[in-house]
Amino acid sequence: MDTEKKIREQIATHPILLYMKGSADFPQCGFSARAVQAIKACGVKFDTVDVLQNPDIRAVLPGIAEWPTFPQLWVKGELVGGCDIICEMQDAGELLPLLKNAI
Repeated sequence: MDTEKKIREQIATHPILLYMKGSADFPQCGFSARAVQAIKACGVKFDTVDVLQNPDIRAVLPGIAEWPTFPQLWVKGELVGGCDIICEMQDAGELLPLLKNAI
């Protein structure tokens, strides 16, 4: 399967998906750690893809998403944004309803 198809399938299959550096249990950068913390605080199940272990995804996804950095939060097939947006949404009380509506 080519990388773009694999990415599109992941996005379509997982209602809440975080492309990040590392895993939810062991983030490998501060931005990914903050994003995971915000999502975990909402108490919803979410899936992750470690772009450090998947260099093909790390190379191709920014072109698909038109978003150059990681982490990237995708909810119901739509890009929400990166760490700053995720944390701002959490602070504003907008993240929890978005994630709850996705499951």
